[in-house]
Amino acid sequence: MNKATESDTEGRRERKRRETRERIQQAAMGLFLERGFDATTVDEIAERADVSKRSFFDYFPTKEEVVFAWQDRFADHLMEAIASRPAEEPAVKAVQHGLVSALVSATDERSLALTELVRNTPALRARDHLKYAKLEAKLTEGLKARAKGAAEEQRMRLLAAIVMGALRVGGERWNEQPPGASLEEFAHHFFADFWVTLAAFGEEGSKA
Repeated sequence: MNKATESDTEGRRERKRRETRERIQQAAMGLFLERGFDATTVDEIAERADVSKRSFFDYFPTKEEVVFAWQDRFADHLMEAIASRPAEEPAVKAVQHGLVSALVSATDERSLALTELVRNTPALRARDHLKYAKLEAKLTEGLKARAKGAAEEQRMRLLAAIVMGALRVGGERWNEQPPGASLEEFAHHFFADFWVTLAAFGEEGSKA
């Protein structure tokens, strides 16, 4: 087998694995939203996805991991959004616009339903907190790529941690918004207030 053929075979194999993984995710999320997380079994997911139970576990070690695989996609959206911002743009502006862009692109009817599912399922709520650690690591990675020098990298690490705290609060406030509210407008208004509040804390700290 020549190199080109080997490459084609590998490409088909990877594509098939990706398609199978996505089919399992789609089947699982459909069942979770129809019946609830706890009432859905792995056997039922495998049957709807037309795979064996063993194949399910080849892709996902638990039912919980299927849910959070959807959330993990947001981390990738965030990295891409930060990387797409102009290199000369201030880090604070890059974070705000990159984060808002990632939020808007990753938010649809199913993702909103997923958020509600997690909120109403005790088995998922505890695991949900880990997503912020993953997002912070991704955001730190993206910001460090823009940094020049070790000192700047430390500042970017701190900025990532602060922004993740804001994202938690922002998420809680977004859940209180009326139906039909614009996520993009809400997020930009929220961050505008956040930066002002952060600056005020800095002024208070300098006088302490």
